[in-house]
Amino acid sequence: MTFTLNKIHKAVNWNKEDDNFTQAFWEQNVKQFWLPEEISVSKDLKVWNELSEEERDLYKKVLAGLTLLDTKQGNNGIPSMMSLTDNLQRKAVLSFMGTMEEIHAKSYSSIFTTLLSNREIDELFEWIEEEKTLQRKAELILEQYENTNDEKSLYLSMVTSVFLESFLFYSGFFYPLFLAGQGKMVSSGEIISLILRDESLHGKYIGLLAKEKFESFNEEEQIELKNKMYEIFNSLMENEIKYTKLIYKDSNLEEEVINFLQYNANRALENLGFEDYYQIKPVNPIVLNGLSTETKTHDFFSTKGNGYQKGIYEELKDEDFII
Repeated sequence: MTFTLNKIHKAVNWNKEDDNFTQAFWEQNVKQFWLPEEISVSKDLKVWNELSEEERDLYKKVLAGLTLLDTKQGNNGIPSMMSLTDNLQRKAVLSFMGTMEEIHAKSYSSIFTTLLSNREIDELFEWIEEEKTLQRKAELILEQYENTNDEKSLYLSMVTSVFLESFLFYSGFFYPLFLAGQGKMVSSGEIISLILRDESLHGKYIGLLAKEKFESFNEEEQIELKNKMYEIFNSLMENEIKYTKLIYKDSNLEEEVINFLQYNANRALENLGFEDYYQIKPVNPIVLNGLSTETKTHDFFSTKGNGYQKGIYEELKDEDFII
């Protein structure tokens, strides 16, 4: 049988650098690889039982919201960018990042399994589907991700991804960091810090791709895309403030969380090559302490936090299967 080839199919070649940053991001992503099963959340059970009902309710809801966002980023966001990215090394880095988003989502379930009953977990996932501001957040993100079909929409999907990774997650990160900074829920806080460090790397990388893409457009197109970018930014922030005020309403932390969101929104814009949007008050020092304790690092190109210990596994032998 004779075959006619319609096009040449290429394999990714890691022996040659396609740009001056993608291979470095691949290496750092691999160095940061972790699994939630390697961190013992059960150490938090004593503190969990000492928290008030309102504190436990807030904690589980911020993690539930993060679960939804990571699910959409892994299932929709990363694939939308990969679909129109021709460079094979970049596709590989994005694919790895998508895998980590799925691991992040699973890590929250690991925390839930340790801390909550099956009934509480079921009720929490029902809350995810019923909470309107959380569902609206997912809709705003998916409106862009599910309509990625040309170079302009690809840029806007990258922009949306950077907003998600660099500031939308932070309404959820605030409370675990707030507690961890006080020495509470430290093991769960270690997972949050590992996730946060990954998201920092993702925001940096996709921001670089977005800046490169933006520079490929003419001046008129850039003005159009910048206006659309700020439209997405303001829609997301408006909804995020509503969401924050709702879930933090009994904590007296709403304004501090909003300030934290705006601080990280400026960092998101910085990743995209734009100036700060907000004048920021000092960020809650306890949260900064949660970011900077010696077992928690999320700086770009950091190594694994000192508190993270990868599991050691022995090679299986025949006698291991004898009952």
